[in-house]
Amino acid sequence: MIIKNLIVSLSQFYFKLKASLKEFYQNSNFYDKKISKTKNITFDYKPSPYLLSSIVKYQKKKYNIEDFALETIWQNNLKYEEYEKLNNFFWFFSLDLKSSKKTTQSIINNWINRNDCYNPKSWDFDITSKRIISWLSNHQLTYENCDEDFKKKFNLSIQKQTNHLLNEIKNLTEVENKIIGCAAVILTGLAYQNNNDYLVNGLNLLKKIIKSSINNQGFPKSRDIKQLIFYLKYFIIIREWFKESQNTIPEYIDETIYYLGQSYAFIWQNINQDIFFNGNYISNNNEFDQYLKRFGYVFKNENKELAGYVILKNKKIILTMDIGDSPSNNFSKSYQAGALSFEIISNGKKLITNSGYFVNKNNKLNKLSKSSALHNTLTIEDHSSCDFKKINKSNLIIGKGININKKNIVFEDNYWKISGSHDGYLKKFKSIHEREVEFYPEQMKFVGFDKLSRKDASQNIKFDIRFHLDPNTKVMKTQDNKSILIELEDEGWKFNCDNFDINIDNGLYLGIKNSYKENQNICISGISTINNQTIKWEITKL
Repeated sequence: MIIKNLIVSLSQFYFKLKASLKEFYQNSNFYDKKISKTKNITFDYKPSPYLLSSIVKYQKKKYNIEDFALETIWQNNLKYEEYEKLNNFFWFFSLDLKSSKKTTQSIINNWINRNDCYNPKSWDFDITSKRIISWLSNHQLTYENCDEDFKKKFNLSIQKQTNHLLNEIKNLTEVENKIIGCAAVILTGLAYQNNNDYLVNGLNLLKKIIKSSINNQGFPKSRDIKQLIFYLKYFIIIREWFKESQNTIPEYIDETIYYLGQSYAFIWQNINQDIFFNGNYISNNNEFDQYLKRFGYVFKNENKELAGYVILKNKKIILTMDIGDSPSNNFSKSYQAGALSFEIISNGKKLITNSGYFVNKNNKLNKLSKSSALHNTLTIEDHSSCDFKKINKSNLIIGKGININKKNIVFEDNYWKISGSHDGYLKKFKSIHEREVEFYPEQMKFVGFDKLSRKDASQNIKFDIRFHLDPNTKVMKTQDNKSILIELEDEGWKFNCDNFDINIDNGLYLGIKNSYKENQNICISGISTINNQTIKWEITKL
């Protein structure tokens, strides 16, 4: 124990020392000279701002550009979110093109005067990446009709900031930040075509990102649905920049978009529903669909399973289940312990829904949203199917993951079945959880079997199986205590489990980003006393 604590202390000391030395170096003249190695180059390709409409949230409120022309605006003590928005300049996309070019350019000039040297706050990697993209994309305001002195100052600042990104990107762990930074470097290379180094470096970085973080099915290795859509948006933007600048589009970019697009068609376009697995919550993908249509992107995928997700559907019912292994530790920051959890959608409405995901990692609800208890699956002794560990103050990753075995999918006109088992409870409870969900379309009836196969039944163990409901759903227990009636708008359903206690519990619904509502869930509770325990339940439409 003493040796272990010593190793931990030495490790913490090493990382603190490394961070301190890095901070000292980046604030030194040596670092400033390194990133100030710039060339006298010209801004040739002027990217259209509308290419970024898939990621830019245009504000209905129009900014008064004159308010930002004051030098004092950069001195205010702002909250971080306000500071970030101010310094990444994405608010430029909400300016009226009739705004004064002279005033806009004076804002940039004031920023450069105050932030020409590296500053850990204003030169944050994500903020810097977005600032480069915004300055170059809003060239009609930021660059047109400016004098030669400002052109030179602008071009040198873009290069210096891009040099900083290239220096920092290898140290990043967040793939999303890497992609945004990579996009900024590539755009700089396309915009300043007489300096080929930026484009070459940016494309090399992009290849590494593809190889390291996207699997051979075209899905992020994290199995994160939000991340999939994020990747697709940025790869399409990069492709459109190549196309508009009349540069040859690299084949691997087209190939990556093709596979990401197939995954997007499977997980969203085929069902037009957000399924709450592994970091997902309610989105606004309809706007992105319009963007894809406008730019001529059409994706198709008729598969029933992809990346560990199964989706079976007809005109009325969608049944989906997570039958995938947990991702490796370094891709697990948004993973939720919902092995074999499922959702049922009836006529576009969630009959059975997982609870969703709380994005803010500084909030305790983020950790809670990762637990198995917030999914429609089985827990043993109030434990989740996998363990999480902290890597810093805000990020939790998988400590011990799970493997899925015995996967089976049947999809016929009158019979559907999804089944699988996982080993998440094997080490702690010497138990394998196996689940089988059947659907009989003609009877509008779901039949589930949750099985606990135990190597050692000498000790009794408590299990719970939860079925989470939308906050608008109404439930009522029947007088015989054997059934629960579910009212889903104009539909009625009945939940049955004959051999075990069923109850209605209160819960949390996290389907809306960084917010929560109270909801209810149906819970089957019991004690397993034998080697092979089977819990049967049914959901039937009335």
